[in-house]
Amino acid sequence: MQLDVVTLARLQFALTLMFHYIFPPLTIGLSVFMVIVEGIWFMTQKPLYKAMALFWTKLFAINFAIGVATGIVMEFQFGTNWATYSRFVGDVFGSALAAEAIFAFFLESGFLAILVFGWERVSSGMHFFATCMVALGSVFSSIWITVANSWQQTPAGYHVVKTTAGFYRAEITDFWAMVFNPSSVHRLIHVWIGAFILGAFFVLSIAAYYILQNKHLKFSRSTFNIALVYAVISSCAALISGDLQAKAVAVNQPAKLAAFEGHYKTGNTGTAFYIFGVPNSQEEKVEFSLAIPRLLSFLVHGNPDKPVIGLDQYPKEDRPPVEIPFFTYHLMTALGIFFIALSVLGLILSRIGILFKQRWLMWVFVFSVLGAYAANQSGWVAAEVGRQPWVVYGLLRTKDAVSHAVPAEHIITSMTMFAIIYSFLFAMWVHVMNHKIQIGPEGIEEAMAQAPEPSKVKDLPAVIANLMRGPASLSQTWRSFSGEDTPNRETGDKR
Repeated sequence: MQLDVVTLARLQFALTLMFHYIFPPLTIGLSVFMVIVEGIWFMTQKPLYKAMALFWTKLFAINFAIGVATGIVMEFQFGTNWATYSRFVGDVFGSALAAEAIFAFFLESGFLAILVFGWERVSSGMHFFATCMVALGSVFSSIWITVANSWQQTPAGYHVVKTTAGFYRAEITDFWAMVFNPSSVHRLIHVWIGAFILGAFFVLSIAAYYILQNKHLKFSRSTFNIALVYAVISSCAALISGDLQAKAVAVNQPAKLAAFEGHYKTGNTGTAFYIFGVPNSQEEKVEFSLAIPRLLSFLVHGNPDKPVIGLDQYPKEDRPPVEIPFFTYHLMTALGIFFIALSVLGLILSRIGILFKQRWLMWVFVFSVLGAYAANQSGWVAAEVGRQPWVVYGLLRTKDAVSHAVPAEHIITSMTMFAIIYSFLFAMWVHVMNHKIQIGPEGIEEAMAQAPEPSKVKDLPAVIANLMRGPASLSQTWRSFSGEDTPNRETGDKR
């Protein structure tokens, strides 16, 4: 690979983006879990749930801080390495980023202080409201970033004008058409679900570690069972969302879908779906392949005999590279199936009361968070590399979008500096997170021993049970999932 300015600028942005993207999906997924847990505490006033909310708030705050710091860096790269791109999309991106600042960042950061420091300073209702606002701010932030990125994939609501300075730029003609461009809704939902999966498996990983270490057992088992339901719902939703998004890609960016599937030549009949293989772009075939005949046609068209468009329908200069999108897309898909199988298995074993005896399965859950990170990262890599050779699809090529005044040596120097700084930042993040995890939920045993019995009026499961008036009530189902007030079949004791 020739390390020219375009390659180096792309590599630097990819590395800084992938490092930054360690944190935003976790803050989104973890903030939703915090809302769930603190909502239960607000309704029941039980110390167990307050301890959960306190513990996960500390880890959330660490990731939020680093996510903000690393996100700012990427915006500067637009003006340094990608000046032509910035001039072309400035009107579109400016409105989206301004909306993020107004509707998301200020909302999220404004209530963050109450979330972190307001436990003993404001009422439980106000604190729960602050938690909801922080979570809503995290979600709003993802909306505007994804909208801006989706516009690059499927531009809409714009026209291109030539300025008096002699360069071309895209200007918004319909703001809502830009926001609801053909790919934004599908991609946004999939981004959210990926974040929820990461949040769920992050919680499951830590809870499983405590169980294996025989530490904080009531806390970890209850946390685990709540997160397990969260993981099952999110993982199954990802399967549906992924199918809908793939169909949208087939309509809006068929060359990208062909790269995802290693589909080089359009046939006369149904197209196979590759479960595994190694693309060979020189010979235009997938080697060592394991494929299901006609399945791709069925998934895309609902007709197993209708062929899917291949890369041969596009000029070579307009074709995306195949290898990276193929491997990352299939990795994301395989991990998605793994998450469904793992979480459903865990839920079944939890219902029959033998989950926490399976130490091998607990170890799988401990390391499953790495798969969740890999799935989120590989999904973005597949989407962005699959868009090539366009930085704005059909309008601006990547090779034409870089800054012409920045030499390769400058990019190498700044990339080296970023690598050093980010290495220290990553080491610090791991150290601080590990320190907080090793300490665990502080003072939970003392708080639970000293706490009075919560009011029945505020006990949400009891209220639901009275409303349901049935033996198999929703209250009993929730208690069995959360591990609250139910006999532990593994120890014979109350948890």
